[in-house]
Amino acid sequence: MNRPVGRQHAPVPVPSTGIATLDDLRQHLQWAIELEHATLPPYLCALYSLDPERNPEAAEAVAGVFIEEMLHLVLAANLLNAVGGSPRLDAPELLPPNPRRLPHGDPSLELSLLPFGDAALDMFLRLERPAPPGAPAEGDRYETIGQFYEAIEAGLSGLCDRLGEAEVFSGDPSRQVHAGHFQHTAGQMIAVTDPASALAALEEIVEEGEGTSRGAVWDGDPDVHHPDRDEVAHYYRFQELKTGRRYRRGDTPRSGPTGELVGVDFARRRAVAHQRAPSRPAPSTSSDW
Repeated sequence: MNRPVGRQHAPVPVPSTGIATLDDLRQHLQWAIELEHATLPPYLCALYSLDPERNPEAAEAVAGVFIEEMLHLVLAANLLNAVGGSPRLDAPELLPPNPRRLPHGDPSLELSLLPFGDAALDMFLRLERPAPPGAPAEGDRYETIGQFYEAIEAGLSGLCDRLGEAEVFSGDPSRQVHAGHFQHTAGQMIAVTDPASALAALEEIVEEGEGTSRGAVWDGDPDVHHPDRDEVAHYYRFQELKTGRRYRRGDTPRSGPTGELVGVDFARRRAVAHQRAPSRPAPSTSSDW
């Protein structure tokens, strides 16, 4: 039997981000919630091992990152609510045993519950490392968190272009956690209702983790503990603890921190039960890229 001859329509290709539909976008934003949630136990375990009187600077740094990761989780939930999704915080996959892998990320990155020290800092540096210049957006098995959020931004923009903003931002505004200052951090809570506020929420997440732009050290906020100085992004805070020096104006990722000494006593920490260290060490700086 002869098939009818006619114009053949090729299927619409799925973008490289993996986000071609609203359901794809909602799924990736749920993954973002799971990603941010996964960072909390390792940071909290390291924080519990620190005596804030003996190691105040290390305790401030780890506590600040922990609180900002909670902010990022809420921002991811705001984004999901804004596009008509329903955040799930009680799914069994949010609480797997440790050591564990970062949800949908590079399988070589393993998260463990460790006391504060060299092994924990190496893990945090690997987790928070900035994306290399020119790195592609990655919606799955992402090498860096920044590349994952870049995929979400690209997918969101593409859907707005194809479907229209009203179709994409169909969520109930009453489900937003309202805008304002997030306690104990200079970060901002952002209610998401349109592309501009969605972009602002995504920028808040990425900038606090890896800096205001590729190759920058600062996250654009004042240091909540020391208002006289600017705050560095998460990756560079851990570098300060690792090297024992602070970043100062003029420093770059390539130069490393050249400022005042940071007082960290690795020997004076509380004894806590812990798991084995991650199998892959972190790079000591971002100058490899």
